[in-house]
Amino acid sequence: MREVAHDATDYAPPAETSEMELYHAKTWVGKYVWSQDAKVIAIQYGLTAIAIGLVALGLSVIMRLQLGFPHTFDFIDPSNYLQFVTMHGMIMVIYLLTALFLGGFGNYLIPLMVGARDMVFPYLNMLSYWVYLFSVLLLVASFFVPGGPTGAGWTLYPPQSISPGTPGIDGGIILMLVSLIFFIIGFTMGGLNYVVTVLQARTRGMSLMRLPLTVWGIFMATILALLAFPALFVSCIMMLLDKTVATSFFMPAVVSLGEQTSYDGGSPVLFQHLFWFFGHPEVYIVALPAFGIVSDLLSTHARKAIFGYRMMVWAIVAIGALSFVVWAHHMYVSGMNPYFGFFFATTTLIIAVPTAIKVYNWVLTLWRGNIRLNVPMMFAIGFIFTFINGGLTGLFLGNVTIDLPLSDTYFVVAHFHMVMAVSPILVVFGAIYHWYPKITGRMLDDTLGKIHFWITFIGTYSIYYPMHYLGFEGIPRRYFAYGDTDFMSASAQDLNAAITIAAIIVAFAQVFFLYNMAVSWFKGREAGDNPWEATTLEWQTSTTPPTHGNFGKELPVVYRWAYDYGVPGAELDYIPQNVSPADLEKPNPNEEREPQV
Repeated sequence: MREVAHDATDYAPPAETSEMELYHAKTWVGKYVWSQDAKVIAIQYGLTAIAIGLVALGLSVIMRLQLGFPHTFDFIDPSNYLQFVTMHGMIMVIYLLTALFLGGFGNYLIPLMVGARDMVFPYLNMLSYWVYLFSVLLLVASFFVPGGPTGAGWTLYPPQSISPGTPGIDGGIILMLVSLIFFIIGFTMGGLNYVVTVLQARTRGMSLMRLPLTVWGIFMATILALLAFPALFVSCIMMLLDKTVATSFFMPAVVSLGEQTSYDGGSPVLFQHLFWFFGHPEVYIVALPAFGIVSDLLSTHARKAIFGYRMMVWAIVAIGALSFVVWAHHMYVSGMNPYFGFFFATTTLIIAVPTAIKVYNWVLTLWRGNIRLNVPMMFAIGFIFTFINGGLTGLFLGNVTIDLPLSDTYFVVAHFHMVMAVSPILVVFGAIYHWYPKITGRMLDDTLGKIHFWITFIGTYSIYYPMHYLGFEGIPRRYFAYGDTDFMSASAQDLNAAITIAAIIVAFAQVFFLYNMAVSWFKGREAGDNPWEATTLEWQTSTTPPTHGNFGKELPVVYRWAYDYGVPGAELDYIPQNVSPADLEKPNPNEEREPQV
Protein backbone atom coordinates (compact mmCIF):
# COMPACT_ATOMS: atom_id res chain seq x y z
CA MET A 1 0.00 0.00 0.00
CA ARG A 2 1.31 3.45 -0.80
CA GLU A 3 0.82 6.48 1.38
CA VAL A 4 -0.89 9.47 -0.18
CA ALA A 5 -1.44 12.96 1.14
CA HIS A 6 -4.78 14.23 2.38
CA ASP A 7 -7.44 14.23 -0.38
CA ALA A 8 -4.90 13.18 -3.04
CA THR A 9 -6.04 10.87 -5.84
CA ASP A 10 -4.82 9.80 -9.26
CA TYR A 11 -8.30 10.14 -10.72
CA ALA A 12 -9.70 13.35 -12.20
CA PRO A 13 -13.20 13.37 -13.71
CA PRO A 14 -13.53 14.14 -17.42
CA ALA A 15 -14.28 17.70 -18.51
CA GLU A 16 -18.02 18.37 -18.65
CA THR A 17 -17.81 21.36 -20.99
CA SER A 18 -15.53 22.45 -23.79
CA GLU A 19 -13.00 25.21 -23.22
CA MET A 20 -14.22 28.77 -23.60
CA GLU A 21 -13.18 30.78 -26.63
CA LEU A 22 -11.06 33.80 -25.77
CA TYR A 23 -11.22 37.21 -27.40
CA HIS A 24 -7.70 38.29 -28.35
CA ALA A 25 -7.31 42.06 -28.67
CA LYS A 26 -5.48 43.30 -31.75
CA THR A 27 -4.53 46.78 -30.51
CA TRP A 28 -2.88 48.28 -27.42
CA VAL A 29 -6.15 50.01 -26.51
CA GLY A 30 -8.07 46.76 -26.82
CA LYS A 31 -5.51 44.92 -24.71
CA TYR A 32 -4.96 47.41 -21.88
CA VAL A 33 -7.87 49.87 -21.90
CA TRP A 34 -11.02 48.09 -23.12
CA SER A 35 -9.53 44.82 -21.94
CA GLN A 36 -11.54 41.62 -21.55
CA ASP A 37 -8.68 39.85 -19.74
CA ALA A 38 -9.65 39.44 -16.07
CA LYS A 39 -6.05 40.06 -14.95
CA VAL A 40 -5.87 43.44 -16.69
CA ILE A 41 -9.33 44.33 -15.37
CA ALA A 42 -8.14 43.39 -11.86
CA ILE A 43 -5.20 45.79 -12.16
CA GLN A 44 -7.54 48.51 -13.43
CA TYR A 45 -9.81 47.96 -10.42
CA GLY A 46 -6.85 47.91 -8.06
CA LEU A 47 -5.20 51.09 -9.33
CA THR A 48 -8.52 52.99 -9.37
CA ALA A 49 -9.43 51.83 -5.87
CA ILE A 50 -5.98 52.75 -4.50
CA ALA A 51 -6.17 56.18 -6.16
CA ILE A 52 -9.55 57.04 -4.64
CA GLY A 53 -8.40 55.49 -1.35
CA LEU A 54 -5.49 57.93 -1.23
CA VAL A 55 -8.02 60.76 -1.53
CA ALA A 56 -9.87 59.36 1.49
CA LEU A 57 -6.57 59.01 3.36
CA GLY A 58 -5.84 62.68 2.70
CA LEU A 59 -9.29 63.65 3.99
CA SER A 60 -8.68 61.70 7.21
CA VAL A 61 -5.44 63.62 7.82
CA ILE A 62 -7.27 66.93 7.37
CA MET A 63 -9.96 65.80 9.83
CA ARG A 64 -7.31 64.81 12.37
CA LEU A 65 -5.55 68.19 12.01
CA GLN A 66 -8.75 69.91 13.13
CA LEU A 67 -9.36 67.50 16.02
CA GLY A 68 -5.76 67.51 17.24
CA PHE A 69 -5.14 71.22 16.82
CA PRO A 70 -8.58 72.91 16.71
CA HIS A 71 -9.02 76.27 14.98
CA THR A 72 -5.39 76.27 13.83
CA PHE A 73 -6.10 75.75 10.13
CA ASP A 74 -8.31 78.35 8.46
CA PHE A 75 -9.20 76.14 5.48
CA ILE A 76 -11.13 73.73 7.76
CA ASP A 77 -14.57 74.98 8.76
CA PRO A 78 -17.52 73.08 10.30
CA SER A 79 -19.21 72.46 6.95
CA ASN A 80 -16.29 71.01 5.05
CA TYR A 81 -15.23 69.04 8.14
CA LEU A 82 -18.55 67.17 7.97
CA GLN A 83 -18.09 66.76 4.22
CA PHE A 84 -14.65 65.24 4.76
CA VAL A 85 -16.05 62.83 7.38
CA THR A 86 -18.77 61.71 4.97
CA MET A 87 -16.57 61.27 1.92
CA HIS A 88 -13.79 59.56 3.87
CA GLY A 89 -16.16 56.93 5.27
CA MET A 90 -18.03 56.20 2.05
CA ILE A 91 -14.88 56.02 -0.09
CA MET A 92 -13.05 53.69 2.28
CA VAL A 93 -15.92 51.24 2.83
CA ILE A 94 -17.45 51.10 -0.67
CA TYR A 95 -15.12 52.49 -3.31
CA LEU A 96 -11.84 51.21 -1.86
CA LEU A 97 -12.30 48.02 0.16
CA THR A 98 -15.29 46.48 -1.64
CA ALA A 99 -13.88 47.29 -5.07
CA LEU A 100 -10.37 46.14 -4.18
CA PHE A 101 -11.31 42.81 -2.60
CA LEU A 102 -13.97 41.80 -5.13
CA GLY A 103 -13.04 43.68 -8.29
CA GLY A 104 -9.28 43.55 -7.77
CA PHE A 105 -8.39 40.30 -6.03
CA GLY A 106 -11.57 38.58 -7.26
CA ASN A 107 -10.80 39.22 -10.91
CA TYR A 108 -7.15 38.30 -10.67
CA LEU A 109 -7.33 35.24 -8.44
CA ILE A 110 -10.59 33.44 -9.21
CA PRO A 111 -9.79 32.31 -12.79
CA LEU A 112 -6.21 31.42 -11.87
CA MET A 113 -7.07 29.59 -8.66
CA VAL A 114 -9.94 27.54 -10.13
CA GLY A 115 -7.97 26.70 -13.27
CA ALA A 116 -10.06 28.70 -15.77
CA ARG A 117 -8.98 30.57 -18.88
CA ASP A 118 -10.84 33.71 -17.84
CA MET A 119 -14.09 34.87 -16.34
CA VAL A 120 -17.16 33.25 -17.88
CA PHE A 121 -18.48 36.59 -19.22
CA PRO A 122 -15.40 38.64 -20.22
CA TYR A 123 -17.29 41.44 -21.98
CA LEU A 124 -19.59 41.94 -18.99
CA ASN A 125 -16.49 41.94 -16.80
CA MET A 126 -14.98 44.74 -18.84
CA LEU A 127 -18.22 46.75 -18.58
CA SER A 128 -18.28 46.28 -14.80
CA TYR A 129 -14.97 48.11 -14.41
CA TRP A 130 -15.96 51.05 -16.57
CA VAL A 131 -19.25 51.46 -14.72
CA TYR A 132 -17.27 51.38 -11.47
CA LEU A 133 -14.88 54.04 -12.80
CA PHE A 134 -17.87 56.18 -13.84
CA SER A 135 -19.28 55.91 -10.30
CA VAL A 136 -15.93 57.02 -8.85
CA LEU A 137 -15.79 60.00 -11.21
CA LEU A 138 -19.34 60.99 -10.21
CA LEU A 139 -18.31 60.86 -6.57
CA VAL A 140 -15.19 62.98 -7.20
CA ALA A 141 -17.30 65.45 -9.22
CA SER A 142 -19.27 66.24 -6.05
CA PHE A 143 -16.18 68.08 -4.73
CA PHE A 144 -16.56 70.60 -7.56
CA VAL A 145 -20.29 71.35 -7.59
CA PRO A 146 -21.72 74.41 -5.76
CA GLY A 147 -21.95 73.60 -2.06
CA GLY A 148 -19.49 70.72 -2.36
CA PRO A 149 -20.08 67.07 -1.43
CA THR A 150 -22.70 65.98 1.06
CA GLY A 151 -21.92 66.34 4.74
CA ALA A 152 -24.68 64.06 6.01
CA GLY A 153 -22.32 61.43 7.42
CA TRP A 154 -21.37 58.28 5.53
CA THR A 155 -24.63 56.57 6.61
CA LEU A 156 -26.66 59.32 4.87
CA TYR A 157 -29.47 59.26 7.45
CA PRO A 158 -32.58 61.26 6.53
CA PRO A 159 -34.06 63.71 7.25
CA GLN A 160 -30.68 65.38 7.84
CA SER A 161 -29.18 64.22 4.53
CA ILE A 162 -31.67 66.13 2.35
CA SER A 163 -32.78 68.92 4.68
CA PRO A 164 -31.65 72.56 4.38
CA GLY A 165 -28.68 73.38 6.57
CA THR A 166 -26.76 70.20 5.77
CA PRO A 167 -23.63 70.80 3.64
CA GLY A 168 -23.92 69.63 0.05
CA ILE A 169 -27.70 69.65 0.16
CA ASP A 170 -28.10 70.17 -3.59
CA GLY A 171 -25.62 68.70 -6.05
CA GLY A 172 -23.53 66.90 -3.42
CA ILE A 173 -26.16 64.49 -2.12
CA ILE A 174 -27.57 63.87 -5.61
CA LEU A 175 -24.17 62.94 -7.02
CA MET A 176 -23.50 60.70 -4.01
CA LEU A 177 -26.76 58.80 -4.50
CA VAL A 178 -26.35 58.47 -8.27
CA SER A 179 -22.75 57.35 -7.80
CA LEU A 180 -23.84 54.60 -5.39
CA ILE A 181 -26.53 53.46 -7.85
CA PHE A 182 -23.97 53.09 -10.64
CA PHE A 183 -21.49 51.39 -8.30
CA ILE A 184 -24.09 48.73 -7.49
CA ILE A 185 -24.93 48.25 -11.19
CA GLY A 186 -21.24 47.77 -11.99
CA PHE A 187 -20.73 45.42 -9.08
CA THR A 188 -23.71 43.29 -10.10
CA MET A 189 -22.13 42.75 -13.52
CA GLY A 190 -18.87 41.65 -11.91
CA GLY A 191 -20.50 39.70 -9.08
CA LEU A 192 -22.49 37.47 -11.40
CA ASN A 193 -19.22 36.74 -13.18
CA TYR A 194 -17.45 35.69 -9.99
CA VAL A 195 -20.24 33.35 -8.87
CA VAL A 196 -20.76 31.67 -12.25
CA THR A 197 -17.02 31.28 -12.82
CA VAL A 198 -16.54 29.53 -9.46
CA LEU A 199 -19.53 27.26 -10.00
CA GLN A 200 -19.14 26.47 -13.70
CA ALA A 201 -15.56 27.09 -14.89
CA ARG A 202 -13.47 25.04 -12.45
CA THR A 203 -10.89 22.81 -14.09
CA ARG A 204 -10.94 19.00 -13.94
CA GLY A 205 -10.54 17.70 -10.40
CA MET A 206 -11.18 21.09 -8.75
CA SER A 207 -14.11 20.18 -6.51
CA LEU A 208 -15.62 22.78 -4.20
CA MET A 209 -13.79 21.22 -1.27
CA ARG A 210 -10.47 21.63 -3.06
CA LEU A 211 -10.91 25.36 -3.62
CA PRO A 212 -8.42 27.62 -1.82
CA LEU A 213 -10.04 29.54 1.02
CA THR A 214 -9.34 32.79 -0.84
CA VAL A 215 -11.82 31.71 -3.49
CA TRP A 216 -14.33 30.60 -0.86
CA GLY A 217 -14.11 33.98 0.87
CA ILE A 218 -14.56 35.99 -2.33
CA PHE A 219 -17.31 33.65 -3.55
CA MET A 220 -19.36 33.94 -0.34
CA ALA A 221 -18.78 37.70 -0.09
CA THR A 222 -20.07 38.08 -3.65
CA ILE A 223 -23.25 36.17 -2.80
CA LEU A 224 -23.75 38.43 0.23
CA ALA A 225 -23.27 41.51 -1.92
CA LEU A 226 -25.71 40.31 -4.59
CA LEU A 227 -28.33 39.87 -1.84
CA ALA A 228 -27.51 42.94 0.27
CA PHE A 229 -26.72 45.66 -2.28
CA PRO A 230 -30.34 45.76 -3.60
CA ALA A 231 -31.41 47.18 -0.21
CA LEU A 232 -28.95 50.07 -0.64
CA PHE A 233 -29.90 50.40 -4.31
CA VAL A 234 -33.62 50.90 -3.63
CA SER A 235 -32.95 53.19 -0.65
CA CYS A 236 -30.75 55.42 -2.84
CA ILE A 237 -33.49 55.61 -5.49
CA MET A 238 -36.17 56.36 -2.88
CA MET A 239 -34.06 59.08 -1.24
CA LEU A 240 -33.26 60.53 -4.66
CA LEU A 241 -37.00 60.77 -5.32
CA ASP A 242 -37.56 62.36 -1.90
CA LYS A 243 -34.93 64.95 -2.78
CA THR A 244 -35.86 65.68 -6.40
CA VAL A 245 -39.64 65.25 -6.65
CA ALA A 246 -40.62 65.61 -2.96
CA THR A 247 -41.92 62.10 -2.36
CA SER A 248 -42.05 61.04 1.29
CA PHE A 249 -40.52 57.59 1.53
CA PHE A 250 -38.16 58.61 4.34
CA MET A 251 -39.11 62.23 5.05
CA PRO A 252 -41.74 62.82 7.75
CA ALA A 253 -43.77 65.97 8.19
CA VAL A 254 -41.07 68.32 9.42
CA VAL A 255 -40.47 72.01 10.04
CA SER A 256 -37.15 73.11 8.55
CA LEU A 257 -35.62 76.54 9.20
CA GLY A 258 -38.96 77.71 10.58
CA GLU A 259 -41.02 76.61 7.59
CA GLN A 260 -43.30 73.61 7.13
CA THR A 261 -41.97 71.36 4.35
CA SER A 262 -44.11 69.53 1.80
CA TYR A 263 -43.04 66.14 3.14
CA ASP A 264 -45.55 64.03 5.03
CA GLY A 265 -45.66 60.49 6.36
CA GLY A 266 -42.18 59.21 5.58
CA SER A 267 -40.15 57.02 7.95
CA PRO A 268 -36.49 57.85 8.64
CA VAL A 269 -36.20 54.58 10.57
CA LEU A 270 -37.16 52.67 7.40
CA PHE A 271 -34.03 54.05 5.75
CA GLN A 272 -31.95 52.93 8.72
CA HIS A 273 -33.31 49.39 8.39
CA LEU A 274 -32.63 49.32 4.66
CA PHE A 275 -29.17 50.82 5.06
CA TRP A 276 -28.05 48.45 7.79
CA PHE A 277 -29.62 45.43 6.11
CA PHE A 278 -26.98 46.22 3.52
CA GLY A 279 -24.49 47.71 5.97
CA HIS A 280 -23.81 44.77 8.24
CA PRO A 281 -23.40 42.21 5.44
CA GLU A 282 -21.07 44.83 3.95
CA VAL A 283 -18.79 44.26 6.95
CA TYR A 284 -18.49 40.62 5.88
CA ILE A 285 -18.37 41.49 2.18
CA VAL A 286 -15.03 43.03 3.14
CA ALA A 287 -14.12 40.58 5.91
CA LEU A 288 -14.73 37.23 4.18
CA PRO A 289 -12.26 37.81 1.32
CA ALA A 290 -9.78 38.99 3.98
CA PHE A 291 -10.41 35.80 5.97
CA GLY A 292 -9.77 33.66 2.91
CA ILE A 293 -6.64 35.52 1.84
CA VAL A 294 -5.09 35.50 5.30
CA SER A 295 -5.76 31.74 5.56
CA ASP A 296 -3.75 31.16 2.38
CA LEU A 297 -0.95 33.50 3.48
CA LEU A 298 -0.63 31.79 6.86
CA SER A 299 -0.60 28.28 5.40
CA THR A 300 1.89 29.13 2.65
CA HIS A 301 4.36 31.01 4.82
CA ALA A 302 4.05 28.71 7.84
CA ARG A 303 4.70 25.72 5.52
CA LYS A 304 1.81 23.91 7.15
CA ALA A 305 -1.60 22.70 6.01
CA ILE A 306 -4.46 24.94 7.07
CA PHE A 307 -5.98 23.59 10.27
CA GLY A 308 -9.60 22.41 9.89
CA TYR A 309 -10.17 23.21 6.22
CA ARG A 310 -13.79 21.99 6.10
CA MET A 311 -14.54 23.75 9.36
CA MET A 312 -13.11 26.95 7.85
CA VAL A 313 -15.33 26.59 4.78
CA TRP A 314 -18.49 26.04 6.80
CA ALA A 315 -17.54 28.91 9.11
CA ILE A 316 -17.43 31.19 6.05
CA VAL A 317 -20.88 29.94 4.98
CA ALA A 318 -22.29 30.33 8.52
CA ILE A 319 -20.92 33.86 8.89
CA GLY A 320 -22.48 34.79 5.55
CA ALA A 321 -25.88 33.44 6.53
CA LEU A 322 -25.88 34.96 10.02
CA SER A 323 -24.76 38.36 8.73
CA PHE A 324 -28.33 38.98 7.53
CA VAL A 325 -29.89 38.69 10.99
CA VAL A 326 -27.72 41.07 13.02
CA TRP A 327 -28.21 44.41 11.24
CA ALA A 328 -30.29 46.16 13.90
CA HIS A 329 -27.51 46.09 16.51
CA HIS A 330 -26.52 49.33 14.76
CA MET A 331 -29.92 50.76 15.74
CA TYR A 332 -30.26 50.20 19.47
CA VAL A 333 -30.63 53.95 20.03
CA SER A 334 -33.43 54.28 17.45
CA GLY A 335 -36.07 53.31 20.01
CA MET A 336 -36.62 49.65 19.14
CA ASN A 337 -38.66 47.27 21.27
CA PRO A 338 -36.49 45.66 23.99
CA TYR A 339 -37.42 42.20 22.73
CA PHE A 340 -35.98 43.07 19.32
CA GLY A 341 -32.89 44.37 21.08
CA PHE A 342 -32.56 41.04 22.88
CA PHE A 343 -32.94 39.13 19.60
CA PHE A 344 -30.26 41.12 17.77
CA ALA A 345 -27.91 41.06 20.76
CA THR A 346 -28.25 37.26 20.78
CA THR A 347 -27.60 36.87 17.05
CA THR A 348 -24.59 39.19 17.40
CA LEU A 349 -23.10 36.86 20.01
CA ILE A 350 -23.93 33.79 17.89
CA ILE A 351 -22.12 35.13 14.81
CA ALA A 352 -19.02 35.48 16.98
CA VAL A 353 -18.85 31.67 17.24
CA PRO A 354 -17.89 30.83 13.60
CA THR A 355 -15.66 33.90 13.59
CA ALA A 356 -13.86 32.64 16.69
CA ILE A 357 -13.48 29.21 15.04
CA LYS A 358 -11.55 30.87 12.23
CA VAL A 359 -9.27 32.67 14.68
CA TYR A 360 -8.54 29.44 16.58
CA ASN A 361 -7.78 27.65 13.31
CA TRP A 362 -5.38 30.40 12.22
CA VAL A 363 -3.50 30.13 15.51
CA LEU A 364 -3.41 26.33 15.26
CA THR A 365 -2.13 26.61 11.70
CA LEU A 366 0.79 28.63 13.03
CA TRP A 367 1.36 26.24 15.93
CA ARG A 368 4.61 24.32 15.33
CA GLY A 369 4.76 25.52 11.74
CA ASN A 370 7.99 26.24 9.91
CA ILE A 371 7.22 29.97 9.91
CA ARG A 372 8.94 32.14 7.33
CA LEU A 373 8.64 35.60 8.83
CA ASN A 374 8.60 37.49 5.55
CA VAL A 375 6.56 40.60 4.79
CA PRO A 376 3.29 38.86 3.73
CA MET A 377 3.44 36.72 6.88
CA MET A 378 4.02 39.77 9.09
CA PHE A 379 0.93 41.46 7.71
CA ALA A 380 -1.08 38.25 8.13
CA ILE A 381 -0.07 37.88 11.78
CA GLY A 382 -0.71 41.59 12.32
CA PHE A 383 -4.22 41.04 10.99
CA ILE A 384 -4.89 38.30 13.56
CA PHE A 385 -3.88 40.54 16.46
CA THR A 386 -5.89 43.47 15.13
CA PHE A 387 -9.00 41.49 14.28
CA ILE A 388 -9.06 39.91 17.75
CA ASN A 389 -8.79 43.34 19.36
CA GLY A 390 -11.51 44.79 17.15
CA GLY A 391 -13.75 41.77 17.63
CA LEU A 392 -13.54 41.93 21.42
CA THR A 393 -14.72 45.55 21.44
CA GLY A 394 -17.56 44.46 19.17
CA LEU A 395 -18.86 42.30 22.02
CA PHE A 396 -19.25 45.51 24.04
CA LEU A 397 -21.29 47.22 21.34
CA GLY A 398 -23.38 44.12 20.64
CA ASN A 399 -24.77 44.32 24.18
CA VAL A 400 -27.73 46.71 24.37
CA THR A 401 -27.08 48.10 27.84
CA ILE A 402 -23.43 48.85 27.08
CA ASP A 403 -24.03 50.10 23.55
CA LEU A 404 -26.51 52.81 24.60
CA PRO A 405 -24.00 55.01 26.48
CA LEU A 406 -21.15 54.20 24.05
CA SER A 407 -23.14 54.87 20.88
CA ASP A 408 -21.91 57.86 18.86
CA THR A 409 -18.72 58.10 20.91
CA TYR A 410 -15.13 57.52 19.87
CA PHE A 411 -15.39 53.96 21.18
CA VAL A 412 -17.50 53.17 18.10
CA VAL A 413 -14.95 54.90 15.85
CA ALA A 414 -12.14 52.85 17.39
CA HIS A 415 -14.01 49.53 17.11
CA PHE A 416 -15.17 50.17 13.56
CA HIS A 417 -11.72 51.13 12.33
CA MET A 418 -9.97 48.19 14.00
CA VAL A 419 -12.41 45.76 12.37
CA MET A 420 -13.30 47.46 9.08
CA ALA A 421 -10.24 49.58 8.32
CA VAL A 422 -6.98 48.42 9.88
CA SER A 423 -7.69 44.65 9.74
CA PRO A 424 -8.67 44.44 6.05
CA ILE A 425 -6.03 46.96 5.00
CA LEU A 426 -3.35 44.81 6.63
CA VAL A 427 -4.64 41.88 4.57
CA VAL A 428 -4.63 44.03 1.42
CA PHE A 429 -0.98 44.88 2.00
CA GLY A 430 -0.09 41.27 2.79
CA ALA A 431 -1.89 40.07 -0.34
CA ILE A 432 -0.14 42.62 -2.56
CA TYR A 433 3.28 41.66 -1.18
CA HIS A 434 2.35 37.98 -1.71
CA TRP A 435 0.92 38.14 -5.26
CA TYR A 436 2.93 41.07 -6.64
CA PRO A 437 5.59 38.62 -7.94
CA LYS A 438 2.91 36.78 -9.93
CA ILE A 439 1.41 40.00 -11.30
CA THR A 440 4.72 41.59 -12.34
CA GLY A 441 7.32 38.82 -12.31
CA ARG A 442 9.38 40.82 -9.80
CA MET A 443 9.77 40.87 -6.03
CA LEU A 444 9.03 43.84 -3.83
CA ASP A 445 11.90 45.14 -1.71
CA ASP A 446 11.90 43.26 1.60
CA THR A 447 13.51 46.00 3.70
CA LEU A 448 11.08 48.67 2.55
CA GLY A 449 8.24 46.22 3.16
CA LYS A 450 9.27 45.60 6.77
CA ILE A 451 9.66 49.34 7.43
CA HIS A 452 6.19 49.84 5.94
CA PHE A 453 4.72 47.07 8.13
CA TRP A 454 6.13 48.22 11.46
CA ILE A 455 5.24 51.89 11.04
CA THR A 456 1.74 51.01 9.83
CA PHE A 457 1.09 48.37 12.52
CA ILE A 458 2.41 50.31 15.52
CA GLY A 459 1.05 53.59 14.17
CA THR A 460 -2.52 52.35 13.75
CA TYR A 461 -2.55 51.02 17.30
CA SER A 462 -1.29 54.42 18.46
CA ILE A 463 -4.28 55.96 16.70
CA TYR A 464 -7.13 53.68 17.72
CA TYR A 465 -6.22 52.35 21.17
CA PRO A 466 -6.49 55.83 22.76
CA MET A 467 -9.85 56.33 21.04
CA HIS A 468 -11.36 53.60 23.22
CA TYR A 469 -10.47 55.69 26.26
CA LEU A 470 -11.99 58.79 24.66
CA GLY A 471 -15.17 56.78 24.06
CA PHE A 472 -15.38 55.72 27.70
CA GLU A 473 -15.08 59.39 28.59
CA GLY A 474 -18.12 60.04 26.42
CA ILE A 475 -16.37 62.10 23.75
CA PRO A 476 -18.85 62.24 20.85
CA ARG A 477 -17.78 61.55 17.28
CA ARG A 478 -18.35 63.78 14.22
CA TYR A 479 -17.89 66.99 16.24
CA PHE A 480 -15.92 69.77 14.56
CA ALA A 481 -14.72 71.17 17.90
CA TYR A 482 -15.44 70.50 21.58
CA GLY A 483 -14.56 73.78 23.25
CA ASP A 484 -14.59 73.96 27.06
CA THR A 485 -16.71 70.91 27.78
CA ASP A 486 -17.07 70.03 31.45
CA PHE A 487 -17.12 66.24 31.13
CA MET A 488 -13.89 66.14 29.10
CA SER A 489 -10.73 65.58 31.11
CA ALA A 490 -7.62 67.63 30.45
CA SER A 491 -5.97 64.58 28.91
CA ALA A 492 -8.61 64.19 26.20
CA GLN A 493 -7.27 67.01 24.05
CA ASP A 494 -3.71 65.85 24.60
CA LEU A 495 -4.74 62.41 23.39
CA ASN A 496 -6.38 63.92 20.32
CA ALA A 497 -3.16 65.75 19.51
CA ALA A 498 -1.11 62.55 19.94
CA ILE A 499 -3.56 60.62 17.76
CA THR A 500 -3.22 63.25 15.05
CA ILE A 501 0.58 63.03 15.07
CA ALA A 502 0.37 59.22 14.81
CA ALA A 503 -2.14 59.48 11.95
CA ILE A 504 0.15 61.82 9.99
CA ILE A 505 3.10 59.44 10.46
CA VAL A 506 1.05 56.43 9.30
CA ALA A 507 -0.26 58.34 6.29
CA PHE A 508 3.22 59.35 5.17
CA ALA A 509 4.53 55.82 5.79
CA GLN A 510 2.42 54.68 2.85
CA VAL A 511 4.98 56.44 0.64
CA PHE A 512 7.31 53.49 1.34
CA PHE A 513 4.66 51.15 -0.07
CA LEU A 514 3.85 53.25 -3.13
CA TYR A 515 7.55 53.81 -3.91
CA ASN A 516 8.26 50.11 -3.47
CA MET A 517 5.44 49.14 -5.86
CA ALA A 518 6.47 51.65 -8.52
CA VAL A 519 10.22 51.02 -8.48
CA SER A 520 9.99 47.23 -8.13
CA TRP A 521 7.76 47.06 -11.22
CA PHE A 522 10.83 47.99 -13.29
CA LYS A 523 13.86 47.25 -11.09
CA GLY A 524 12.72 44.57 -8.64
CA ARG A 525 14.53 41.26 -8.35
CA GLU A 526 13.13 38.65 -10.75
CA ALA A 527 10.72 36.42 -8.90
CA GLY A 528 10.63 33.21 -10.93
CA ASP A 529 7.49 31.15 -11.33
CA ASN A 530 6.89 30.19 -7.69
CA PRO A 531 9.00 32.25 -5.26
CA TRP A 532 6.93 31.30 -2.20
CA GLU A 533 6.88 27.56 -3.06
CA ALA A 534 3.08 27.58 -2.96
CA THR A 535 0.69 24.80 -3.96
CA THR A 536 -2.21 26.65 -5.59
CA LEU A 537 -2.74 26.81 -9.34
CA GLU A 538 -1.90 30.48 -9.89
CA TRP A 539 1.74 29.61 -9.10
CA GLN A 540 1.77 26.75 -11.63
CA THR A 541 1.20 28.83 -14.79
CA SER A 542 3.46 28.31 -17.79
CA THR A 543 4.65 31.93 -17.74
CA THR A 544 5.05 34.66 -15.11
CA PRO A 545 3.21 37.00 -15.37
CA PRO A 546 0.49 34.78 -16.87
CA THR A 547 -0.54 35.58 -20.44
CA HIS A 548 -4.12 35.86 -21.65
CA GLY A 549 -5.66 32.43 -21.18
CA ASN A 550 -3.58 31.78 -18.06
CA PHE A 551 -2.42 28.18 -18.67
CA GLY A 552 -0.65 27.43 -21.95
CA LYS A 553 -2.26 24.90 -24.31
CA GLU A 554 -3.69 22.58 -21.66
CA LEU A 555 -5.60 23.49 -18.53
CA PRO A 556 -4.18 21.99 -15.35
CA VAL A 557 -5.76 18.92 -13.78
CA VAL A 558 -6.21 18.97 -9.99
CA TYR A 559 -5.41 15.88 -7.93
CA ARG A 560 -5.39 17.22 -4.37
CA TRP A 561 -6.46 20.04 -2.05
CA ALA A 562 -4.66 23.39 -1.85
CA TYR A 563 -2.73 22.84 1.39
CA ASP A 564 -0.29 19.95 0.95
CA TYR A 565 2.59 21.37 2.97
CA GLY A 566 4.94 19.23 5.01
CA VAL A 567 3.66 15.94 3.55
CA PRO A 568 5.55 12.97 5.09
CA GLY A 569 7.82 11.26 2.56
CA ALA A 570 7.57 14.01 -0.07
CA GLU A 571 10.78 15.24 -1.67
CA LEU A 572 9.83 18.89 -1.16
CA ASP A 573 7.87 20.40 1.71
CA TYR A 574 4.98 21.20 -0.62
CA ILE A 575 3.04 19.43 -3.38
CA PRO A 576 1.21 21.56 -6.00
CA GLN A 577 -2.44 20.84 -6.66
CA ASN A 578 -1.73 19.66 -10.20
CA VAL A 579 0.75 16.93 -9.16
CA SER A 580 -0.80 13.45 -8.88
CA PRO A 581 0.28 10.77 -6.37
CA ALA A 582 1.56 8.68 -9.29
CA ASP A 583 3.85 11.54 -10.38
CA LEU A 584 5.47 11.53 -6.95
CA GLU A 585 6.32 7.83 -7.00
CA LYS A 586 9.83 6.81 -7.80
CA PRO A 587 10.00 3.55 -9.78
CA ASN A 588 11.28 0.66 -7.66
CA PRO A 589 11.84 -2.63 -9.54
CA ASN A 590 11.70 -4.61 -6.29
CA GLU A 591 8.27 -3.26 -5.35
CA GLU A 592 5.12 -4.50 -6.97
CA ARG A 593 2.74 -1.64 -7.71
CA GLU A 594 -0.94 -2.07 -7.11
CA PRO A 595 -3.18 -1.70 -10.17
CA GLN A 596 -5.02 1.63 -10.35
CA VAL A 597 -8.80 1.55 -10.54
